Amino acid sequence: MIDIEKLRTDAAPFRESVRRRGMDESLIDSVLELDTKWRELLAKVEGLRGEQKKLGKEDIEKAKGIKAEISNLDKDLKEVEARRLVLLQKLPNLLHADVPDGKDESENKVVRTWGEPTMFNFEPKDHMEIGEALGIIDTEQAAKVSGARFAYLKGAAAKLQFALIQMTIDTLTNGKTISKIAKKIGVSAKPFEVVVPPVMIRPEVYEKMGRLTEEDKDERYKLAQDELYLIGSAEHTLGPLHMDQTLDAEKLPIRYLGYSTAFRREAGSYGKDTKGILRMHQFDKLEMESFTSPDDSDKEQDFIVALQEYLLQELGIPYQVVQICTGDMGKPDNRQVDIECWIPSQKKYRETHTSDLMTDYQTRRLNIKVQNGKKKEFAHTNDATAFAIGRTLIAILENYQNEDGSVTVPKALRKYSGLKRIDAE
Repeated sequence: MIDIEKLRTDAAPFRESVRRRGMDESLIDSVLELDTKWRELLAKVEGLRGEQKKLGKEDIEKAKGIKAEISNLDKDLKEVEARRLVLLQKLPNLLHADVPDGKDESENKVVRTWGEPTMFNFEPKDHMEIGEALGIIDTEQAAKVSGARFAYLKGAAAKLQFALIQMTIDTLTNGKTISKIAKKIGVSAKPFEVVVPPVMIRPEVYEKMGRLTEEDKDERYKLAQDELYLIGSAEHTLGPLHMDQTLDAEKLPIRYLGYSTAFRREAGSYGKDTKGILRMHQFDKLEMESFTSPDDSDKEQDFIVALQEYLLQELGIPYQVVQICTGDMGKPDNRQVDIECWIPSQKKYRETHTSDLMTDYQTRRLNIKVQNGKKKEFAHTNDATAFAIGRTLIAILENYQNEDGSVTVPKALRKYSGLKRIDAE
């Protein structure tokens, strides 16, 4: 949620942000109108309460009248406050100066590439042809058991999943590796703490994270009997880990590496990427979440993207880094950077990683603050993909396939998986 004080003082940057995102600018006016009404009612209530305190015991009748008036005004105040909050939560985060303008994903900006697109002297197969022939991916039986967009990962595919997990843990908890990358960016070399977070979340907390809105509620799986939702990413429950807490500035940054199963309906994507394991209702992810002071959050995102690139370079998978434009960016984001890996069967790059700079958009709702001497302010957060397992497996299987149908295992994963090559049994 944005800072209402800043909106009152100078609405221009917020108007520009809304306009650049292609949203209706009248939303700003509606918020300010309700805010003015709310402040007027609040002033009346506080004035009457002050008058009430001054009355002596002999003014019982007048005191009763003031009490009744306060009660009526309180109801109006709460109603206006609730309406103002609803509109405030619809306002997007301010845009970072680096964000390019654009109407949709077609206008996202490629900022750099690494590696050359993998080419073969044979017609490359897609990951499902490879996985089914090797007996390591089974969507057919999963469909009978759970429905479409579920899969069994078996044998070598399962081993690769756990190898990716262990490789990522070893990398992000390794002080020397972190220090080497952090030094280039100019940020703290503090390693990540590994967390296995809850995969269920209360709706009110989900809303505070800015991840349960009218626009995306159809993406979420709700457990109605328990009034809980299944999370769509580990960051959904990592972000509230310090809810209603004040963090010591000297202990920042706080960095977490979360591993969880994630759940998404993939609403509106029917007929799109339905084959294989690219868009699943259930998938596993390694996610980074960090809490910093406001002054450090920009560079923290640069550092996180550098970590994502390091991990992909360890796997030897060609990729491109993409700056997401205004029309393709989520409302909570101040700046979004994606990484797309080369997928040989499709002859194009596909999104595998996202990095979101949230500034104080989530922490303002979650009430997560930073104490720096006498100064107290809202913390800033970053969240980002370390690895989305399914999509990373696609990239590995396709980029490392051999003409005979086998798959060479990337060197970085061999000590963790015990595999050098995956052959059909």
